[in-house]
Amino acid sequence: MSSVEKKHTVVIGAGIVGVCTALELVRAGQKVTIIDPGEPGGRQAASYGHGCWISPGSVVPMSMPGLWKQLPGYLLNPEGPLVIRWRHLPKLTPWLLRFLWAGSSVRRVEKTAYALSQLLHDSPQRHQILSEEVGLPELIHQDGLLYAYPDRQAFEKEAVAWHLRRMIGLRWRELDRAALAQREPSLDARYSFAILAEDGAHCTDPGAYVAKIAEVACNGGANSFRAKALAFAFEGDRLTGVETDQGFVACDNAVLAAGAWSKALANSAGDRIPLESERGYHGVLHLETGGPRHPIMPSDGKMANTPTAHGLRMSGQVELASIDTPPNWRRLEILLEHARKTYPAVAAMQDIKIDRWMGHRPSTPDGLPVIGRSTRSANVLYAFGHGHVGFASGPVTGTIVAKEIMGTGQTHDIRPYSPRRFRLGKDQP
Repeated sequence: MSSVEKKHTVVIGAGIVGVCTALELVRAGQKVTIIDPGEPGGRQAASYGHGCWISPGSVVPMSMPGLWKQLPGYLLNPEGPLVIRWRHLPKLTPWLLRFLWAGSSVRRVEKTAYALSQLLHDSPQRHQILSEEVGLPELIHQDGLLYAYPDRQAFEKEAVAWHLRRMIGLRWRELDRAALAQREPSLDARYSFAILAEDGAHCTDPGAYVAKIAEVACNGGANSFRAKALAFAFEGDRLTGVETDQGFVACDNAVLAAGAWSKALANSAGDRIPLESERGYHGVLHLETGGPRHPIMPSDGKMANTPTAHGLRMSGQVELASIDTPPNWRRLEILLEHARKTYPAVAAMQDIKIDRWMGHRPSTPDGLPVIGRSTRSANVLYAFGHGHVGFASGPVTGTIVAKEIMGTGQTHDIRPYSPRRFRLGKDQP
């Protein structure tokens, strides 16, 4: 490609989606500038602090049939797995209504699961290839993901969730008490049944991985600009650049991949997206012995327990509140209490020191990301709102967006992720 044909694309956001997009565009010979106020892979990003799972089975949306019955409990119980802070309820009500509607029937959640599967079905393989290409293959482990239950009856209570996973073709093995104890001797004896999702993988250092992808993109020609994007600049319907707190950046195309901070910029590009921060917490503790060998999700804790390069990462706890609300570190204490009940080695620890983290999952009410062109200009593309699946689906999202910009033909049906699906009458009760 000659220099005359090169287009300049600004990628707003240096999380997993942004850096994967930038890398794809650089490989296609495009001029790229990554704009983010923080370091790629830094602690400020959801890509740093998530549960480390790369799961083709992460197709179960948060909103499921019958959830509306539990909503009063979420408002009243400050220590449940999903917490809604009372003072934020008026602002969150429109989002919550759409959220409940999205999960109001099995048919609706099946549709969501199919759309998520399109992004996730080959995610472990994509990450393995990408990690090898950037020189960190040791960070991706494809040895399965374990869902642990007290008994088979507890598993059967999640019938709809496993129906969705079976529907999209997830492979798994059932483990009885003996097989579970052999695979994970670290678990408390009360767990007597488990599902091993054999195709699942995990990353042992997400921050280092994202930073390395960004580094490879920059070594290939991308420019990293430490700034906060403030607004898009247009001449009619043509994008001319991006205004930042460090000055104006002229460009031909822009990709909005700023996670939970994407809402205002999307609004300036003509789209009102119901995006909220689904605040997540994690704690990392170092265990000399007795920790899990594989990633585990205990059914009674609803948290991902993942062995990482820095220790056992305990992640979970969903909290709906404004993005600038201070963390509630009691949420981390709840994770630790669950870990004590799950692993005898943790229960026996004295003077526990935890590296604690809180971050913002960019969540839409229907559980699907926003991928597509803006209403104001075809030169602004969205790639945000991935909720719980941003890390797993980062490589494929980057490929999808790069193909849109390059006009090389799309191999994925991106209609389910359209920003226009939230217009009046599209998804409303």
